[in-house]
Amino acid sequence: MTVNDIKHPGLVAWINEIKDYCTPDSVYVLDGSAEEYDRLMQKAVKAGIAIPLNPEKKPHSFLFRSDPSDVARVEKRTFIASEKQEDAGPTNNWVDPAELKKTLMGLYKGCMKGRTMYVIVFSMGPVGSEFSKIGVEITDSEYVSCNMDIMTRVGKAVIEELGTNGFFIHCLHSVGKPLAEGENDNGMWPCAPIEKKYIAHFPETREIWSFGSGYGGNALLGKKCLALRIATVMARDEGWLAEHMLILKLTNPEGKSRYVTAAFPSACGKTNLAMLIPTIPGWQVHTLSDDIAWLRYGKDGRLYAMSVEAGFFGVVPGTSMHSNPNAMIAAQKNTIYTNVALTEDKDVWWEGIGYDAPGKLIDWQGNEWVQDKTNKDQKPSSHPNSRFTAPANQCPCISDDWEDPHGVPVSAILFGGRRPSTIPLVHGARTWTHGTFLGSIVGSEITAAALDAGSGIRRDPMAMKPFIGYNAGDYFKHWLNVGKAAKDQSLLPRIFYVNWFRKTAEGKWLWPGYGDNSRVLKWIFEVCDGTAQTVDTPIGIMPTLDAIDRPEGVTEEDMKELLNVDIDGWLREVEDIRKNHYPIFGDKLPKELWAQLDSLEADLKAAKCDCGCGCGCCGK
Repeated sequence: MTVNDIKHPGLVAWINEIKDYCTPDSVYVLDGSAEEYDRLMQKAVKAGIAIPLNPEKKPHSFLFRSDPSDVARVEKRTFIASEKQEDAGPTNNWVDPAELKKTLMGLYKGCMKGRTMYVIVFSMGPVGSEFSKIGVEITDSEYVSCNMDIMTRVGKAVIEELGTNGFFIHCLHSVGKPLAEGENDNGMWPCAPIEKKYIAHFPETREIWSFGSGYGGNALLGKKCLALRIATVMARDEGWLAEHMLILKLTNPEGKSRYVTAAFPSACGKTNLAMLIPTIPGWQVHTLSDDIAWLRYGKDGRLYAMSVEAGFFGVVPGTSMHSNPNAMIAAQKNTIYTNVALTEDKDVWWEGIGYDAPGKLIDWQGNEWVQDKTNKDQKPSSHPNSRFTAPANQCPCISDDWEDPHGVPVSAILFGGRRPSTIPLVHGARTWTHGTFLGSIVGSEITAAALDAGSGIRRDPMAMKPFIGYNAGDYFKHWLNVGKAAKDQSLLPRIFYVNWFRKTAEGKWLWPGYGDNSRVLKWIFEVCDGTAQTVDTPIGIMPTLDAIDRPEGVTEEDMKELLNVDIDGWLREVEDIRKNHYPIFGDKLPKELWAQLDSLEADLKAAKCDCGCGCGCCGK
């Protein structure tokens, strides 16, 4: 397609403005067709940055290797350029928007020379849904174009939906590596040095400007940039929620279904839960989203969640037929792999795939690699943040309503993190405010080698710390306001905190996880139905000892430990939140959350006290 096929004067003017400034050799508008995808991918193959995989093992699939400086989101180079610094808040990097645009304009000048400028008109959410948002990404990357084609709805239908005056989010991207006449990438991943990488968000004007990185969320601007950072601002202004959450459908043996969303920090099993295969006979899980959900009130007063992505951009290491068979099957064809190892027969391999490396490999940096199990210091063949990009409709457990334009009604919201101690297997909030409190204190254990080790816990409120496009204190307040806006409080989703990662003092896992997490989901389903066996505790509602079906190998003593309320551990948790977490947000932290913390501390001390004074003086 060409610019002449676009009937939106504002979009045409913007395209021409960027063309004149970035000086590409040509301009192309994506139509979203299969033929177009193949043509762009072959261009990447010809440039030496894409490798076709074995068509018998991974049909219509390709491998890319990025530059070692361009392998993940770069938080230090990610900015929220709000008009006022206070509006960016303590969890974001702020730069004055005028100053940042001046810097970026200097970098964008002539940056697309020697390349094609691609115009990607895309929809986050089903095309035509009143809840979807349209973005336009201008980029000079075939890798980005092909990934966006999988991850979003792209092309003619979206252009028609945009019409002549529809609103769209402006997304500008360049790899930041112009080519001289006759030059091509010659097998080298195009990007700019780290000090010239910028991922900039302008909340008030709904713009995203990205320069210098060609990888993942830095460059696929529909993902974290639009669907979370800019969308959180739009959600605040319009009264809904944009969240880093999976959506799944849980169906019991009688055929009754409930929808669950869940927000976990990285490396806590979000994709595995989204595609879970239950170990309880008769129960089923179907996937609607593995990463992002937008939640709004429906006409019936319930919160509805909509999946806004059309594909999965999943972390590869550790993914196997044991941990996530549905993801493995989804990525068997029509998939883009990034930074995994290549086998001699042009298949892919990575650490944690479930079998030994089949002979000599080429690692993610293009070097020969032979597995040596005796060498604990051997560098991995695949980058820890290596990825697969696969169409969602290839997932065997994709729900038949995953593209419902109205979304699906949510019964439960889960928060969780990786905590080997203190936090029990599951506990539930008493109210929406209590649930917001639980989400605000989410954390995961980190190693002592981490620069920000502090107490040993990295707090990641609602698993959203890197993705909130405005002041996090105001974000908490917005969560509380959304709860208050419910016409009927009884229709609000129940909120739970889960922890699959409890260990014994000797380091043994207490809970098997994976498919057995369905046993916890079953109890949550029953809570929502009003049929669960529960007990009230200082930290919230919890299962009775026999309320959750125990998996094989989990003893009654294990279950007691998994469901134990560790009073001293929780009091340390309260102290850490009070000293190291909540003060970060200053006077923006809602008073309701301080009150929840005070109430938790009082309940814990009362539970510890035998003499009735409630101060915890005598212990148990």
